[in-house]
Amino acid sequence: MAAGLFEGQYVWHPAADDRTLASVCVDVRAGRYLSAREALAETRTDFALRAHRSLVLASEAADSDLTERWLAEEPGPEAALLWARVAVLRALRAADARDDRAGALERIALSACDRASALVAADPTPWAARLAMARLHRLRDPAPRGLLTAPAGPWRLFSHVLALDPFHREAHHRFLAFFFTRHGGSVNAAWDVAAFLSQRAPADSPLRLLPLVALVEGYNPTQLLADRVWEQPQWRSAALAAYHNWLPTVPGYRHTPVLDLAYLAHALTMAKCEFEARAVFAAMGPYASRMPWSAFGEPEEQLTRARRACGLPVPGAP
Repeated sequence: MAAGLFEGQYVWHPAADDRTLASVCVDVRAGRYLSAREALAETRTDFALRAHRSLVLASEAADSDLTERWLAEEPGPEAALLWARVAVLRALRAADARDDRAGALERIALSACDRASALVAADPTPWAARLAMARLHRLRDPAPRGLLTAPAGPWRLFSHVLALDPFHREAHHRFLAFFFTRHGGSVNAAWDVAAFLSQRAPADSPLRLLPLVALVEGYNPTQLLADRVWEQPQWRSAALAAYHNWLPTVPGYRHTPVLDLAYLAHALTMAKCEFEARAVFAAMGPYASRMPWSAFGEPEEQLTRARRACGLPVPGAP
């Protein structure tokens, strides 16, 4: 799907150019769920789209009682999935805020994930949602062979998702996040896991971007020449490989993969590969995501700085 031309303003909405999803978000905010049921039902055989839509809709529904009403009035696989998504989001928010209700909300979320997975056994989405909560208890399964740091983690849960969908994008990102320092992991473990996961993915997979995600997560501005890390051969090669092998597949996507494109555009810009970065920004069109830009400052300022470095138009420019 073509993203469309940049017309002077960024579009930050996570639905991007998924017009169906954008319309459903409006309904969900208004307390209506019928269009959400339809939008999720049509993704039962497209797990990547199902993960994306359910996650975005959960962020819209988490502060209302829509999913509870939907589940009570018209129970079904889509209602159960969105309820699981919302329940997980609430549990994570409570845990991060050290809310006294965190334990109870986590139990509710686990039960909701069980219900959703029981209704559609082939769907990896509820299991990817469970992976998001793995950090709450630091699950410690031993790592498989092939990792230098041998980091313990939720490997068995991750393996279950892989049995359903070997290259499920969200599950890989959730699993990698378990090893981030802000979740109790380490920079070296995150790099190790990212390299391990990306190397087992096809050359044209967006999972090849995982090392670039780990690199952003481990960014430390106090380190000497921190901003020059992306110019090192291993990171420049990773970015250029994704540019040559993955970027050409993006026009075939049902919606523009804004977050993945943003990580690639950022890496190429930092690696001084402005020519290649221009093509990635063109594929993004006007759509924008907070990450990876927010890791370096105010997101819009950082995105504008990167676009300007590539000689591209920016908001407010004549």
